[in-house]
Amino acid sequence: MKILKCDLCDHEAQGETFEEWMNALKPHYAEAHAEVMKGKANLTEEEQKSEMQKWMDENKARFEAA
Repeated sequence: MKILKCDLCDHEAQGETFEEWMNALKPHYAEAHAEVMKGKANLTEEEQKSEMQKWMDENKARFEAA
């Protein structure tokens, strides 16, 4: 079981796999950091997908390094 902090604050989530960890983190992120998603609303759909993929890649690397 890995326990990692949110990339934006000290909230911790845990999971055996990256997918489990991400699913545990999603409710926190949606509640505590909704402004991050709203801040990307002015991007094109392609830019939003690119930003999301970059964020996922960075978090997967953090999870795997833990």
